[in-house]
Amino acid sequence: MIAVIADDITGAAEMAGIAHRLGLRVKLTMQPESASDCDVLVIATDTRSMTEEEAAAGSARVAGALGAMPEVDSLFKKTDSALRGHVVAELEAILANTGYRKALYLPANPSKGRTIRDGVYYIGGKPLHETDFSFDPEFPAFSSRLIERLPMCEEKKITCADAESENDVAKAVETAADDILLAGAADMFTAFLRRKFPACRETSDCLCAFNLADSLIICGSTQSKPIDCGIATSYMPTEVYDEKTSADGWTARLVKDYNDSHAMIIAVRDRHRTGKHIAVYLRETMARISHALVSCHRPAELVIEGGATAFAILNRLGWNSFTITEEIAPGVIRMQADNGTHVTMKPGSYPWGNLFRQ
Repeated sequence: MIAVIADDITGAAEMAGIAHRLGLRVKLTMQPESASDCDVLVIATDTRSMTEEEAAAGSARVAGALGAMPEVDSLFKKTDSALRGHVVAELEAILANTGYRKALYLPANPSKGRTIRDGVYYIGGKPLHETDFSFDPEFPAFSSRLIERLPMCEEKKITCADAESENDVAKAVETAADDILLAGAADMFTAFLRRKFPACRETSDCLCAFNLADSLIICGSTQSKPIDCGIATSYMPTEVYDEKTSADGWTARLVKDYNDSHAMIIAVRDRHRTGKHIAVYLRETMARISHALVSCHRPAELVIEGGATAFAILNRLGWNSFTITEEIAPGVIRMQADNGTHVTMKPGSYPWGNLFRQ
């Protein structure tokens, strides 16, 4: 069995969706647990939202727990495809707690126009630091050069690779020795699964009836785009965003409206603050509001955009284990919680696919 350690829950869902698409048995959890009845076990750790020291400790703990499971024969480290997160610290911690000799870090996703050429990361041909990722509240892209984003990686047994095509990614995976820990994004994981399960074949899902009339949609990413699906969006008031007033009044209004409509979109429009504090404040506020709304009515569909927001909400709700039901689009994964609610998640920078066009 392959175990995947992901640094955020939407990335974990994306990996689970890829395995599901390839016809493999997959389970997504928020804690390491025995799962002898699956081919791929994906662990969502939320280490991207932690301090570097916390992230390293968390990755070490999960790697150690997975190493103690006899059914786990390979690890894959899911990292962000836009260079966010505590990559070096986490890889160093995993290497120290497993039998892997080195790590190969390849975050490029050429299938989505995300490439690395001569050590410089590009999205759609534009250097990373010239994109909206420069506004990320926790990991703003001030440089597009991997060596500047990941200092001293070679000294810590981490090799960074270029990739301008999916074939480049596949070659890097095929030629990597078994004692090399692979770390990267969707294209690398797809190539890794094809190497480990050569008989796997792509399947397609028929989307089950998405109940838009009974849905709670939370957009917690700075990369969020407006959703045109016939449901009005309630934006966080600027005075709440700026912490000049409590979110209690806004929450009370949302609860009243949601109790009447059972369909709502909540989003953050302002982006003028950056840093760890505002990122933590926004996801914790969204989690509290979501808990209040779900407490008055548990929706048939819970849709969350943004990994840190999704983890905070699901953790607050106490929903920890999920069965993958559909991959709606790359990175857009619909799954079912134990209580029956369908949860759909995606990273903020990915499109929704056909989710709202049914």
